[in-house]
Amino acid sequence: MNVLIINGSPRENGNTAVALKEMKQIFAQESIEITELNVGSKAIRGCIACGKCGTLGKCVFDDTVNEAALLLAKADGVVVASPVYYASANGNLISFLDRLFYSSHCDLAMKVGASVVCARRGGCSATFDELNKYFTISGMPVASSQYWNSIHGRLPGEAEQDEEGKQTMRALARTWCFS
Repeated sequence: MNVLIINGSPRENGNTAVALKEMKQIFAQESIEITELNVGSKAIRGCIACGKCGTLGKCVFDDTVNEAALLLAKADGVVVASPVYYASANGNLISFLDRLFYSSHCDLAMKVGASVVCARRGGCSATFDELNKYFTISGMPVASSQYWNSIHGRLPGEAEQDEEGKQTMRALARTWCFS
């Protein structure tokens, strides 16, 4: 089994990475292969609705989105993780996901999807819902945990102190063991 992890934080080793680290530990224990992409700090254009992906079979902007589409096609599931900014995911991540899910022509039905969000305090539920919509519109079952897939921390490393959030991430990763 292979899980594609997309980290939408501009801080590759920030609090969002703390959540993903907890998941990766469980994946390693269960021999689940992972491929990780960090897209939060990349220059990613938004979709311009040109429709060229319909004829080209890929996005007209040949960048990390087209590379990710190949990885997504091979993956059995995907984890999308983002910090919360103003009750929303990182803008780069949203531009990336809009183009990835619109221009990818692989069958995503029944690939497992999970969103992971990290915030100081509020906005997690709205961001969690925002990210899960990419999965539900694609016929993907959404993996859940013992609580909403969120972890809390603002300053660098603060999420390490959120024991409940880290436990939630480990429980989320274990859902792949039964799929």
